[in-house]
Order: sequence, then C-alpha cells, then structure tokens
Amino acid sequence: MTDFTLEDLETIVAARAGSGDPASYTARLKEKGVAHAAKKFGEEAVETVIAALDETDGRLASEAADLLYHLLVLMHLRHVPLSGVMAELARRTAQTGLEEKAARPGGAAD
Repeated sequence: MTDFTLEDLETIVAARAGSGDPASYTARLKEKGVAHAAKKFGEEAVETVIAALDETDGRLASEAADLLYHLLVLMHLRHVPLSGVMAELARRTAQTGLEEKAARPGGAAD
C-alpha cells in the first residue's frame, strides 16, 4: 500500500501547471486550455470503461490513474479544489445513494 494521496497529486498538478516548463505534459495541457483538457479527460474515461470491460485488472488500474490525473488537471484549470469535491462526497454519503440521487434536480435513481 502507498501513502500517496489525491491531495499529493493535486499539489503536483498545480506545481507543474504553473511551471511553464515546455517538457511538462501538465504545463502543455494548461497552455491548451480547458476544452482540450476536458477532451483528454473524456478520452481517458472511455479508455477506463474499455479496460473495465475487456482488459486486465492492471490495465484498469493504469487507465484509472490516467483518468484521475486528467480529472485533477481539469479541476485545476477550472479552479475547483479537491477539497470541494471531497466535501460534496461527504455531504452525499450522509444519506443512502438512492436518497441522494432522488434529491438531485430531475433526480430519479437509475
């Protein structure tokens, strides 16, 4: 087990995004903007689904890591802190998943 956290990744993303380093993939994503980062996130989401359905557990873990990284880059570019997402998850887990989904606007649970 590792002690590496999503908060650690958020810190790394912020540092690299602000570095201006042309060798940094994160800096390049920032330079290309939110729309490009959102597209990359979507591509990673599809790859994660494919890995979940047709590939090994190791491949799923790899794609999930890519997905989380691209999500944190996108959140950084939109100025949405991980702490805000964690607070929303904490709020949602105060009730059952079905109750929470039903309470959302338009909200029937699937």
